[in-house]
Amino acid sequence: MNSHLLTGFTALGCILLASCHPYNENQDKKPVKQPEPKTLTAAEQKKAKEERDSMKQKEAAKKTEGQDLAGAGGMPPETTPSTSTTTDLPKPTTPEKKPEYKFASKVPGKEGFVFSPYNNKVVDVRDIPSGTLVQDPTYTGEGKGYFRVP
Repeated sequence: MNSHLLTGFTALGCILLASCHPYNENQDKKPVKQPEPKTLTAAEQKKAKEERDSMKQKEAAKKTEGQDLAGAGGMPPETTPSTSTTTDLPKPTTPEKKPEYKFASKVPGKEGFVFSPYNNKVVDVRDIPSGTLVQDPTYTGEGKGYFRVP
């Protein structure tokens, strides 16, 4: 009887130990070969360097041309503080669109209470002026549930 019990506990211990081994989910997948980084030949490196140098020369020519035009009218060129850095980024031509928020609807018979446009729950907006943007305290979705007071 003891040998059967000992054999059973040994088998159970082996099964438990085997089940604790982490399962590798990627064992059947083929390894992805990373592409080798491209190295440039000496001729390609020289060509790239020449292109960079020509671009730098063009930028320097534009800067000096702009300074010559500013100084030609007898007016000193505009100076900027040396601590600030300016970049010539194109400015957006269209104004950014502000998000349009929903308006809440009034609760009939209750002054200062509105229905939330997101979940139709009653929200207390007493002492908040009309048209004010408020956050819905009962909104549970992603983001913030903003609405305007009617």
